Amino acid sequence: MTTEKDWFKDRGYPHFSNKTPLSIKKEIERYISNAEKVAKHSFYPLIFKEIKQRRYKLSDFNGKVRRSHKKLDKKGTVVSNTKIREILYASHIDAHIYSYYTQKVITPKYEDYLAKNSVLSNSISAYRQILTDDKIKFKNNVHFAKDIFDEIKKREHCVVLAFDIENFFPTLNHKQLKLIWAKILGCKTLPKDHYSIFKAATRFSYVKLNDLRTKNNHFDEKELMRLKKEGKHTFFNSIKDLINSDIIIHKNQKKKNGKLIGIPQGLPISALLANIYMLPFDEAIIENLTVPKNIFYRRYSDDIIVICKENEVDLVENFVSEEIRKIELVISLEKTEKTLFKVDNNKLQCYKLDKEGNQTKDIPLNYLGFEFYGYKTLVKSKNLAGFYRNMKDAVNRRAKRVEKINEKYLLDESPIYKRKIYRLYSFRGTKSRLLSSKRSELKNGKLIVTSFNRKYRGNYIKYIYKASEEMNAPEIKKQIRNHWKILQRTLKKHQFSNLKK
Repeated sequence: MTTEKDWFKDRGYPHFSNKTPLSIKKEIERYISNAEKVAKHSFYPLIFKEIKQRRYKLSDFNGKVRRSHKKLDKKGTVVSNTKIREILYASHIDAHIYSYYTQKVITPKYEDYLAKNSVLSNSISAYRQILTDDKIKFKNNVHFAKDIFDEIKKREHCVVLAFDIENFFPTLNHKQLKLIWAKILGCKTLPKDHYSIFKAATRFSYVKLNDLRTKNNHFDEKELMRLKKEGKHTFFNSIKDLINSDIIIHKNQKKKNGKLIGIPQGLPISALLANIYMLPFDEAIIENLTVPKNIFYRRYSDDIIVICKENEVDLVENFVSEEIRKIELVISLEKTEKTLFKVDNNKLQCYKLDKEGNQTKDIPLNYLGFEFYGYKTLVKSKNLAGFYRNMKDAVNRRAKRVEKINEKYLLDESPIYKRKIYRLYSFRGTKSRLLSSKRSELKNGKLIVTSFNRKYRGNYIKYIYKASEEMNAPEIKKQIRNHWKILQRTLKKHQFSNLKK
C-alpha cells in the first residue's frame, strides 16, 4: 500500500537551532506555509562533514592494470582511490522549510510538467515516487535497474552507454537553476519566498563539523549537557554565541568564470533542484534521440543510461556531450562506460568496449548496485564485500566491549548478545516487525524516559531476497547463501561464553 511522504521529520542531530518535536508540528507548519514569513526568514549556517568511501577498483599503473586502493592521478602521482562526499545539512527549522517546499509546493508543479509528456516522465527515475505496474507500491532502484536490463534483453544486439556527470551538485549553474525553477512554477521570475530559498541554497554559509570539536577533537559534552538541561539540543545557546566564538563561518566559494556555482548535497531540497536543473537536457534527448530514432534513455540523478544501435554510438556520444555543455556541466570521460550486448551461442553476452573499440568479454554493465552480464544478473560484488565487512566489524566491536567487561570485573569470559547481530546480518532479520525502544528527553532539568515501538523493515539479506524475486534472478539469492556460515565463523574467532565450540 502506498503512502504519501510526510514533509515533517523530527531530526535527532544537534545544530544551531533547537529540535522540533512532533508536538509542535502545527505551529511549525503555520510558520513555513506563510510565504511572507519564508521570504523574510534568516537561514542558519549549514554544518559540513565529509563521508569517506574506501574503494578497491581497477587502476592503471603505467600500463599495468590491477585492482588497488590507490591510483595514478593526471600528474603521475600515486593517490588514494577513496571517494569523499561532501555533505552539508541544515538546522531543524530550515530543513522543515526545504522539505515543505519540496514536497508540498515544487514537486507537484514538477510532476504536472512531466505528466504532459509520458516519454519524458518515464525517463527520469531518481528522487520521485513512481508507482509499480500493479499500483501497490513505489518503484525503487531494483525496479529501475530491471527496466534497463529488460530493455537490453528485448533489443538483444545493442550498445549501452553509461555516462556520469563530473562533480554534479557542486557545479550547478545558479542562473540556469533559477530560470528552470521559475519555468516549473509557471512564473517569469521566482516569487519572493522561493527566491529566499534559492539564495539559501546557492549563497550558503557553513561551519565544519570538526571545528565544533573544541575539546581535544571531541565535542564539549559538558556544554551540550548544560544546554540540554535548558531544553536546547544545540551547539550554542544562540546564533550570536556562534558568531562571537572563534569558530570560522565559511561561505560558498566555488566559482566558475568568476561566478558562484553549486548547491549543497544533503539538503531536503537538493535532489529536486538537481532534477529540475537537468530538465532542458532531458527534453533535448527525448526530442532528438528517443522519439525520432527509438534510442532508449534513462537518468537516475547524474547517472545517464542510453541504449542504442552499434552504429549510433558516435552520434549519441557527441549529442550528449554537446547538450551537457549547454547547461554548464561536464561528462566524466573516466567514468563513461560502453558495453556491447549480442547473442553468442544462443546466449546474450556482454562485452566491454574501450576507446579503441576493442571488446573484452564478460565485463558486466554496472547499474544501481547490480552487475548485468546479459545471461545473468548479480548484486555488485563491492556491495556484498561491504556487507561482510560491516558484519565482521560489528562482531569485533562487541568482542572488544566484552574484553573491557572482563578486565573491569575480573571475569574469565562473558557472553555476546547475539540477537541484534542476527537481526542485522542474517536471515533471521528479514521479517518486518515492531521493536520496543526508549526515548530520553531532558525536561526542566529532569531526565524523562518514554517507551515506544519503532518499525523494523528488514536487513540487507531481505533486500537481496527481494531483488532476486523482483528480477526473477535466482543467482542473486545464491550470492548470499553462505552468510550464516561466515557469521558463525566470525563469532567463533572470539572467546564468548555462550557460543557452541
